[in-house]
This record gives sequence, C-alpha cells and structure tokens, in this order.
Amino acid sequence: MPIIAEQVSQLVEPVVRAAGFDLEDVVVTEVAERTDLTVVVDRDGGSDLDVLADLSRELSDLLDDAPSTVDAVYTLEVTSPGVDRPLTAARHWQRARGRKVAIEVAATDDDASPRRLTGRAGPVDDGGVLLVVNERGRIRTETVALDSVTTAVVQVDFGQPSVTELELCGLDPDEIRRRRSEA
Repeated sequence: MPIIAEQVSQLVEPVVRAAGFDLEDVVVTEVAERTDLTVVVDRDGGSDLDVLADLSRELSDLLDDAPSTVDAVYTLEVTSPGVDRPLTAARHWQRARGRKVAIEVAATDDDASPRRLTGRAGPVDDGGVLLVVNERGRIRTETVALDSVTTAVVQVDFGQPSVTELELCGLDPDEIRRRRSEA
C-alpha cells in the first residue's frame, strides 16, 4: 500500500506541534521499490541536529505503529527547510529576517510587468514585509505587500551585511554581532 503524504501530515502534525515546530511539508518520493518520506519542520530560532534526531525517532515510532504505514518500507528524513524554500507565509518571512531574499512582485496597473527585487527581509506586519535594499552602498527600504509577491526565496549570501542593514531588518545587537561573526 503506498504512503500518502496527506495521511502522514495528519498523523505527524500533532507530534511536530507538541515539539514546538510547524509542519512545513511532507514529501513522499517513490523510487523503484524504495519510498523516501521527508518531513520538513521549522520553528522560530531554527533547530539543531540533536533536536531533529529526537523528533525523527519519535515520528519513526509513530509511523511504525500507525495502521496506514505499519507495513510500509520507507526511509524517513526529518529536516528543516533549505535556502531554496519558497517564502509563502508570514512566518517564513519572519524567520528569514535579516537574510538576503529574491522576490518577484506581481504586475500592477502601473507596472506592465512583474518587478524583481533583491534585499534583506525585515519586519513583517499588516500583510507586508519591509525589504532592506543595498544598491552599491546606498541603503533604502521598501514595504512590499505579501499578497503581491508571486515568488520569493532566500538567497545564498556570500557578502557580509552592514550593521545598518541588519538594524533596519529589526535584529537586536546580539543577533547582529552573531551574524557578523559567522560571515
């Protein structure tokens, strides 16, 4: 019997929430006679590998005992979203605060074509996100309505943001020091 992503989602979501995470996605991939089951979770502040390993063991035990998956042969992976994860909910934007993002904004009556913007995700409120844009050292901000964003992803960032950029993103001094020391 094949594993159904929706059934797995309904089964694991209460356990994921009890562990303090949001269930972002369940992906079932069937390759030959093997089934790969990926459970994507996230929470404010991220997670470390030990916490994900504990959650993986708990979900594995749950799936091994559930009627819909008890006889299934699968490989379980519990992971956090990668940098290529689309930003589709306000909580995704909040968790990406200070990170470099590339977005496409839908065309409006004033704009005949979609706009593409790259900047750092700032605070989210009232259905909009503050985007901090650094154009050759000139920093500006722009509020973008979340419902106008057609695509948005976190970018791999090889540069070190300025303190001013990170302050405009709403990060506190300790978080700014931590991020600048990692770069």
